Amino acid sequence: PEKTAKRRAKHLNVHEAGKSDCGVKSNLKSIPGVMTIRGCAYAGSKGVVWGPIKDMIHISHGPVGCGQYSWGSRRNYYVGTTGIDTFGTMQFTSDFQEKDIVFGGDKKLAKVIDEIQDLFPLNRGISIQSECPIGLIGDDIEAVSRVKSKEYDGKTIVPVRCEGFRGVSQSLGHHIANDAIRDWVFDKITSETERRFEPTPYDVAIIGDYNIGGDAWSSRILLEEMGLRVIAQWSGDGSLAELEATPKAKLNILHCYRSMNYISRHMEEKFGIP
Repeated sequence: PEKTAKRRAKHLNVHEAGKSDCGVKSNLKSIPGVMTIRGCAYAGSKGVVWGPIKDMIHISHGPVGCGQYSWGSRRNYYVGTTGIDTFGTMQFTSDFQEKDIVFGGDKKLAKVIDEIQDLFPLNRGISIQSECPIGLIGDDIEAVSRVKSKEYDGKTIVPVRCEGFRGVSQSLGHHIANDAIRDWVFDKITSETERRFEPTPYDVAIIGDYNIGGDAWSSRILLEEMGLRVIAQWSGDGSLAELEATPKAKLNILHCYRSMNYISRHMEEKFGIP
């Protein structure tokens, strides 16, 4: 179509000798609500940081499209039995409809959490990955998380304000996800959780490796053959217990700076982990 051709004309050009570039305009921001090859804040949180944490269930809270689009799109390999103790390749969504936009989705979210507890009782925790409509209508996912956490004996339930419109690339979603771990995992670690972990002088954490095709396993093997003990992988083949143990590490080994520099800086400042 003529309109599309005009827009696409910016993406293709001939390089002329002596010029520094060919004038192609390809590094453009995506438009929230339009399916695109580029990510958004939700994609950075659900698809990158939280999604690979295998023993937690990650709810795509909003209409079904975002959850479907982000489901199983990366090869985050993990060890476990799907549907029993690992859930990375399963899709959970609150499947918002028009009436939920009008009347709010808090009750629906609470019902989803109850159904998850009935169907998958071995899950170690739940994250709520909010899509654009959640922020627009002002659903209080934090209140639902607190109520349901108390109802299920202190279960870790993390509300993540990663609505896509907050950032038109994945990067802000990484930051929001990191902050959610800081506020809803680190700040709620109990003395009982700390007592279960026995530190050694050689504890390290692999931060920002998503085990795409199993690459974190290779790093782990090399580090352990050196005599180090890898206590956590963030977040490929990772678990909630590993997140909770990380503040006890002696060193954070940072792979993907772009997605995990925020939480690494926080751990350096608060826990003294270089």
